[in-house]
Amino acid sequence: MSQDSQKKMYNRSFIIVGPIVHSKEITRLTVFDLGLIAVSDGKIVAVEETANVAQIQEKYSITDDFVYHLGDGEFVMPGFIDTHIHASQYPNAGLGYDMQLLDWLTTYTFPLEMKYSDLSFAEKVYEAVVKNTLANGTTTAMYFATIHFNSTVLLANIAADQNMNWNTPDGYGERTEDSYKLTEDFIIQLKDKKNDLILPIITPRFALSCDMELMKMLGELASRYDLHIQTHISENVHEVSAVKESFHDCTSYADVYDKARLLTNKTVLAHGVHLSDDELKVLAARGTAISHCPNSNTSLKSGLCDVRRLLNAGIKVGLGTDVSGGYSLSILNTIRNTLDVSIHVSFGKGEDYAPLTYHEAFYLATLGGARAVALGDKIGNFEVGKDFDALIVNMKSPGSTDILQKYDTDALVQKFLYTGDDRNITKVYVAGRQVK
Repeated sequence: MSQDSQKKMYNRSFIIVGPIVHSKEITRLTVFDLGLIAVSDGKIVAVEETANVAQIQEKYSITDDFVYHLGDGEFVMPGFIDTHIHASQYPNAGLGYDMQLLDWLTTYTFPLEMKYSDLSFAEKVYEAVVKNTLANGTTTAMYFATIHFNSTVLLANIAADQNMNWNTPDGYGERTEDSYKLTEDFIIQLKDKKNDLILPIITPRFALSCDMELMKMLGELASRYDLHIQTHISENVHEVSAVKESFHDCTSYADVYDKARLLTNKTVLAHGVHLSDDELKVLAARGTAISHCPNSNTSLKSGLCDVRRLLNAGIKVGLGTDVSGGYSLSILNTIRNTLDVSIHVSFGKGEDYAPLTYHEAFYLATLGGARAVALGDKIGNFEVGKDFDALIVNMKSPGSTDILQKYDTDALVQKFLYTGDDRNITKVYVAGRQVK
């Protein structure tokens, strides 16, 4: 790479001129066929529908070298947000889908995750995960790792080196005293890095892997350090039954977490396929989000999650690839899975039931995901003051989908969501820094 190219890649102050697409609300896209986004030190400082480039250049001292005009077939959109992905399970993507959840965990997942005491193995996997999630347009990820302290720190370092936004997990599945101590050590170590892109997150794997004492201790840690929390809920009917048998004094799966003070407005629960109406009321009251994981819900035969029902109950929803319960780490594929599942859910619901639209799926993959992970004030769309996390999409990239006639910007977005892939994502920005 030439020095000039390197300078452009690492510069965090520039202007992009061309079609702009983002969400301000769930029901419709905001589309500028010709607009302008100005970025200064990684933050969005101006968004305009009609591009007065010279005036913005002068105001923010941006030279002509750093004004980028998008070409035919291109548009800029916010980066994808993956609200649920198991980095450690990436080698198993595509394996074991003849099983259901609990058998699959025992046969494939737990044996693989024990390998992460080997740092060389962990490094190989985690470097591949971070590289490929970024290449597929994910700029923020809520990663699950394993109980292994050193390999999880390694994942944090790799994400930091690649300039990826992410929440990194604390331990699960250990003895209560050990887990509490290691979790707090991990929190302190990550906070000492003073990297705004890397956040620790409390991660009790799910109710069946922790006793109530440990969950309450983790809830206390999350409260004391004001941390995010992630775990699973109501993914599989057998799992739900096992939780009820294990926690007799709790009225529901959600009540288990609520008693442990793990349901907050910074909590993301993956799946939520089999939640009762009463549980939805609790989650809505706590501001707790659901990560919708349609790929894994289908692959492991867990069920069809009715996202419209969640939204109507006032619950925040984002999208999750759930690798390796899901076989793809592409949020684009998750968008398609989301739309397909919503149509399947609609069968038999009657004419008044509306499946999700592509506008809504776009929102869930971007601003909806940001709000789900309690970062809606920092990322998710193109508002002044937010980090510039963005994708440059080129629907005429060589070897990708065919564009055989002239399309307006909204039509190009539809073509991308349904037929595009990583080849169409030509540039990726995280906090204004180009990472692809």
